[in-house]
Amino acid sequence: MRQNIVAGNWKMNNTLEEGITLAKEVNAILVANKPNCKVVLGTPFIHITEAVKAVDSSVVGIAAQNCADKVSGAYTGEISAAMVKSTGAQYVILGHSERRAYYGETNASLKEKTDLALANDLTPIFCIGEVLEEREAEKHFDVVKTQIEEALFHLSADAFSKVVLAYEPVWAIGTGKTASPEQAQEIHAFIRQTLADKYGAEVADNTSILYGGSCKASNAKELFSNPDVDGGLIGGASLKAEDFHGIIAAF
Repeated sequence: MRQNIVAGNWKMNNTLEEGITLAKEVNAILVANKPNCKVVLGTPFIHITEAVKAVDSSVVGIAAQNCADKVSGAYTGEISAAMVKSTGAQYVILGHSERRAYYGETNASLKEKTDLALANDLTPIFCIGEVLEEREAEKHFDVVKTQIEEALFHLSADAFSKVVLAYEPVWAIGTGKTASPEQAQEIHAFIRQTLADKYGAEVADNTSILYGGSCKASNAKELFSNPDVDGGLIGGASLKAEDFHGIIAAF
């Protein structure tokens, strides 16, 4: 059975002290109110080691927000998948729309990052999704399918079963716009069918597909009630413990 997951993506927010305080606050709430889903905090690199110590790993998992597409070497400023693993992190967010848009990440480089993450026993939370122009041109199905095929479909069924997908309607990130529950279900169902066509129904049915686009406590329950929406990748609303818990409580 696939897992329901609510993952926070802190992006470039919180000093080390602020981040550890937030991690402890989230952990305390969830220890007292056991969640009905897996909860993950995607913190900046500098927070990871201390965040791992600050949470109960049976309740809260920690994710890096990226990793390098190289094993090691003269790549100043990069962080390898092995380095991420050595911190105690369990997950890594790959292919976020901001990484694609601002730092030129491609399906080819993300293929390498995914392979290295899996080789180091990290669970990739792999982001896919279309920009506004692609949605308005009704190319969103093609865009999402191409992203999956080019970056992930070289994987064996066993390897792919270790990947979590996160669909991001890029036009809804930080804009206050949200895909309607019907729009979310439509494309999540399309993604699952794309997986079934490649790997079969069992792998597709067991793959968690998260929604990431201005999800908050007020709309989470409606979004998560869709049969093919297995949780959320949460940005701004993950920066306050109570707001984040409001989304987690939708399960």
